[in-house]
Amino acid sequence: MEAMVAEIARCLVAHPEQVEVERLQGDSRLVIALQVAEEDVGQVIGRGGRVATALRTVLRAAASERGQRVALDIVD
Repeated sequence: MEAMVAEIARCLVAHPEQVEVERLQGDSRLVIALQVAEEDVGQVIGRGGRVATALRTVLRAAASERGQRVALDIVD
């Protein structure tokens, strides 16, 4: 799932080499932390948070196939 998030983020940003994805284990779910270049944060979040919402939806769908709970955290 981390690879999927990283690949989608690389397609969205101007500096794909600065995309970093980290897997963190939370209390009851997996947390995927996405970090991009400072000037690319707006591209990943999108207008009104629409891109971030879409990323979270895709990630949640992939996780449900595996019986997991997952959250996406976009690190500033």
